[in-house]
Amino acid sequence: MKLRVLITDDSKTVRKIMRLQLEEMGHEVVAEASNGHDAMELYFKYTPDLITMDIQMPDMNGLEASAKIRKVDKNVKIIMVTAHGQKDLVMSCLKNGIKYYMLKPITSDKLKEVFEKIYG
Repeated sequence: MKLRVLITDDSKTVRKIMRLQLEEMGHEVVAEASNGHDAMELYFKYTPDLITMDIQMPDMNGLEASAKIRKVDKNVKIIMVTAHGQKDLVMSCLKNGIKYYMLKPITSDKLKEVFEKIYG
């Protein structure tokens, strides 16, 4: 299954690595965002199948952006990405209806594992 993906991370390096890994897996990266505001705008422009969303970003963090997107589309698939393994961040994700997250550094194996959980 080829997915259309929006990558959101404030690190250009992380976005580049994730793009390469997703494209190697056969998916299409439709857009990249460096903050939550841009992610929201790009989501509504491209309506991707999946969003990878960094939690800690300037302007609007990933949890805020995800909550606003999910108000419009409760079925959107979002993978939260964080360098933090804090329990409260995971709980915030679950509270906002986001069931999937990954800890940095992102690897192809981690992406494949989460995609398997989401899409079977």
